[in-house]
Amino acid sequence: MTAPYALTDLATPEGGLPRALHGLAARSPLTFARRAAELAWEVGAAAVLDRLAPLAPAMLRVEPGRAPAAGGSLALYLHWSPDGRVSAMVRAQLAEWRAQGFAVVFVSNAAPPEADWDAAGADCALRLQRANVGRDFGAWRDAAALAFARLGTPEELLLANDSVLGPFRPIGPLLAACRAGGEGIFGMTESWGGGPHLQSYALLARGAEPVGLLAAHLAAFRDSRSKWRVVQQGEIGLAGRARAAGVRMAALFGYARLLAEVEEATRLSLGPRFAEPAALWRYPLNPCHHFWRVLVERMGFPWLKTELIRRNPGRLPGVEGWEALVPPREAALIRDHLALMGR
Repeated sequence: MTAPYALTDLATPEGGLPRALHGLAARSPLTFARRAAELAWEVGAAAVLDRLAPLAPAMLRVEPGRAPAAGGSLALYLHWSPDGRVSAMVRAQLAEWRAQGFAVVFVSNAAPPEADWDAAGADCALRLQRANVGRDFGAWRDAAALAFARLGTPEELLLANDSVLGPFRPIGPLLAACRAGGEGIFGMTESWGGGPHLQSYALLARGAEPVGLLAAHLAAFRDSRSKWRVVQQGEIGLAGRARAAGVRMAALFGYARLLAEVEEATRLSLGPRFAEPAALWRYPLNPCHHFWRVLVERMGFPWLKTELIRRNPGRLPGVEGWEALVPPREAALIRDHLALMGR
């Protein structure tokens, strides 16, 4: 395993490639054309519906939790599940973020049963339930507005969600590495699809200017029915905003550093397009999907992406063997969470 953890500044914009090539990289031309048509329909239909019937975010429930809101570190944690249940894995994530010094705001885009709502309060300073619009950035926007008003402006602001399974390794060293970076906006994995940016399942802003920039970015977010537009406006837009303001952005698992750890067998398993090592640099891939095993086995990554394990949309080989890389206790929590999500 490559350790210790270290921050790597995002690549320059020239290092990124259009998001369209992300899809082309791992698909045949015919499959890519089909997916491109589906995406064009999704984006176009959403644009029409968003204009004719704008989404209306609504906060449905606001209640305090039972954890004290001490210190200057604030975490906004987004939850969703089909029936609103809050799994033991999610509760463990809430407890872990609290243990790392954060006052946790739990915001659900679902309707948690009363027992689960109460259980989530054990490690949270504030609990919010809202209408399921705007996905993660919409939820973080609304949670930030309420949390800042009630708890004050933090010195560091964490955005997190339940799109990752685990952690099955301590996250204290990852947080320590981010905090040692001083002021800036720090994340776990860097993606080059659409230009270098941080993937948003765990983003940490530290310092007055970075926290203010992230808060302003959230406040400017506009809800859309299109997942593609949410990513474009949310994750990729944040990178552009930070770059324009001169705010540092860095990742613990930078994309270039990740590619340097990819072995030949992994590269060849991605298909004939990657027969030459240089192809990894030409085509941007999803680090948490295409290189999940490299991240976990060689770089000390403590999570698995929920979508990868539930759906494996890229039909990547070996995903079904994920449990061999996870300690038994955490594997059991993950299995229970997947069952709750309707695997």
